[in-house]
Order: sequence, then C-alpha cells, then structure tokens
Amino acid sequence: MDASTEAYESLIRSAARHLKGYPRRLFQAEVATILCGGSARLAERRFGWGREAVETGLHEARLGIRCLENFAVRGARRSEQKDPQLAADVRAIVEPHTQADPELKSTRCYTNLSAAEVVQTLKNQYGYSDDRLPSERTMRDILNRLGYRLKRTQKAKPLKKTKETNAIFANVAAARQQYDGDPETLEISIDTKAKVNQGDYCRGGKKPDRLGGRAAQGLGS
Repeated sequence: MDASTEAYESLIRSAARHLKGYPRRLFQAEVATILCGGSARLAERRFGWGREAVETGLHEARLGIRCLENFAVRGARRSEQKDPQLAADVRAIVEPHTQADPELKSTRCYTNLSAAEVVQTLKNQYGYSDDRLPSERTMRDILNRLGYRLKRTQKAKPLKKTKETNAIFANVAAARQQYDGDPETLEISIDTKAKVNQGDYCRGGKKPDRLGGRAAQGLGS
C-alpha cells in the first residue's frame, strides 16, 4: 500500500468516525460497495469497521429502510437493574430510617443512614458476599436513583438572643425593685411560649435536641 492510498483510507476512517447511527452505516455501506465489492468482511479487514454494522448498512441501502437505534441500552447496566433483589433490600433497610420533606416542597425522602452503613447492613444482616456488594460510591448513586436524599438531617441551632433581651430583663428588674414591698402592688409572673407545630413537621423538621430537659419536650414533643 503506497502513501497516497494509506492517506486516502485514513481520510475515509476519519469521515466515518464523525458520523453515527444511520448516516454512518449508510456511508460505510457506500464505501464497502464501491471499494470492497459489497463485502462487509473485506470492509472490516480494510477499514477496521464492525462487520455487523456494515452488513446492516448494506441491507438498509439495498431495501431502502432504516433500522432504529437504541443507544440508551448500550453500556453497563446499573447495579439495581442487574440485581432487582438488591434494590428491594436497600429499600427495606432505608425505609424505617426515612422521612418525607418536612416542608412538603418536594417528593424527595431524607434518611439518616449513610451509604457505608447500608453496605455494611447488606453484608452483616442480608448475607451479601463481597463480590455482590456495591462500593460505597455506587451505593450513594443507587440511593440517589431510588429517591433518597444522601444528607443527614441538619440539627436545629439554638435560637440567637435578640439585642433587646438585656434591656428587657433590666427593665423587669428595675420595676421589681421599685415596687418591692409595696402592699398596694400585685406582682404576677407569666410564662409564655411560642405556638409551634407538633411532631416531625415542626420547625422545618429539625429536632430541638440541642436543648435539654423540659425545654426540648416543650418545643418538639
């Protein structure tokens, strides 16, 4: 093969690489018909193309039809598709530790389990072997595809003290000192609390577990 022929064939290969699907098969079929006598095997040996693709292109060109491509099914299948029982077991593990979006703004579910904990549970409680277990990174992707939010529920932060707090208590102390011991003055102590929702949907779904004792019970119970 001389240099001009090699450059010519290299140009044909480059043109085929820039096409895909039906246009590529049609181009390969045309090249095979003109330069390879209509032989898909010779086109495979000469240009490095897949023989099945060239044969399909020759049939399409001869019959005037087009085969529909299904690119979506190409590539590696997802773990939960190859092993449907894996998806069922993951749901069984995660569901008891899951809650809906507290503000009901999406259908996303939140769980307090990490991907590593799910993998470990599959191994310890469900008897999954090491070659069947997905990696931690793959498990995060699986949980994401199953609709679980891979983020722990954020703990509620303590409420910040307002700027007027010190002035309010100073005013109360001054009033008590002024009327302390006055028999004509009646002192009344009132303890007020803010009205909040109860259960998992109070305070945006955040648990007031940083507050201790009765304060936590009064805010989130």
